[in-house]
Amino acid sequence: MGLFFPEDPHFDENQRQTGFYRYRQLLSTRFGRWWKINLLTLTGFAPLAAGIFYAVASSSLLALLPCSILGGVIAGPFLAGMYDAILRGLRDDPLPWRDGYKRAWKQNWKGSLILGAPLGLVLGVYVFMAMLFWWAERAPSLGTVALYLSALLVVLIINTLYWPQLVLFQQKNSVRLRNCLLFCMKYFWRALGVGLLQLGYWAVFVLFAPWTLFLLPILGVWYILFLSQFLSYPQMDEAFQIEELFC
Repeated sequence: MGLFFPEDPHFDENQRQTGFYRYRQLLSTRFGRWWKINLLTLTGFAPLAAGIFYAVASSSLLALLPCSILGGVIAGPFLAGMYDAILRGLRDDPLPWRDGYKRAWKQNWKGSLILGAPLGLVLGVYVFMAMLFWWAERAPSLGTVALYLSALLVVLIINTLYWPQLVLFQQKNSVRLRNCLLFCMKYFWRALGVGLLQLGYWAVFVLFAPWTLFLLPILGVWYILFLSQFLSYPQMDEAFQIEELFC
């Protein structure tokens, strides 16, 4: 990684680093496999994006609902595979990425299908609402925008905490949701900061589209998921004993 960071004679990629050096180490050793899985994830989200685009272009709420749900069902296992790969990297799992990805699909496809449906629906509704703001004769009030963004922030925080539990543990959905609530209560500022980071990341993609679409194959889904999980991982490991159970 000397191309992006100055070389440090004390840096050893063969030993687990801490802080920024851990971030650098993970990018150096895992970028290739995460980038490949990111392309697969984007492929899985293509039907959802196409369905939402069709619904918005036709201004049809009736088309939006089935397209969003079906697209979310298709995208769910791909997103679960991406989260699984990120978490394997964070705990230094030596399994080759293809084997890990196949195992993630085999273990999580059913749960991710169920979770993907509401996720696709929420995403479709939010995109449609944003277009309604754009089409409206009057600009939405600051209160409406704040409510819109606050609800989206909650969705992002829940996703950040729920999907890792899906790929790591066999639990009931009610248990996962309760864990999300307890985690947010105990690590409120950490969860809020990670959620705001994701909100800002995707806001940049939306506000500067279509130019930012060229960045999707490079950064796309994998980088913000990695960054959010990297920042939350010490607290998640403390709460769920990930290292103790899987290493």
